Amino acid sequence: MLPDETLAEAAALLAELQARDVTLATAESCTGGLIAAALTAIPGSSATVLAGYVTYSNAAKTRMVGVPAAMLAEHGAVSAPVAQAMAEGALRDAGAGVAVACTGIAGPGGGSAFKPVGLVFLGCARRGAPALVERHVFPGDRTAIRAATVAAAFALVRRALAG
Repeated sequence: MLPDETLAEAAALLAELQARDVTLATAESCTGGLIAAALTAIPGSSATVLAGYVTYSNAAKTRMVGVPAAMLAEHGAVSAPVAQAMAEGALRDAGAGVAVACTGIAGPGGGSAFKPVGLVFLGCARRGAPALVERHVFPGDRTAIRAATVAAAFALVRRALAG
């Protein structure tokens, strides 16, 4: 069950997308599909949400949204280039107007001094515009990090829509 605040944010984003006649796709790793789940919990979302890719493994990132294996080897899955490539791949594959992607370390394990637990990269690609990429380090436990990622993804899509 998603928190009411997340559902309200999802409804507001869907309304904005629908007002602009823009469709959306997601490519998610650390959230495991929570961004798409929040959006598709809203009635009428099928007119706007075209696809959601859960690309938890590196192989899925390559196979489903076209992230080059060499990029994964060079930068690691949790990186700005991979977040951008995930968003661009989802945009291309789904034929959407905008795509948002996330990759990160939700914990409690898996972090390092260089890539700590809570590190998340978000990417947003929109047809006819440069991609946007953000780096965050969210505090808290796994649930808090994933919830913060969903909220940040919604905010990034809004910024992309604003131009």
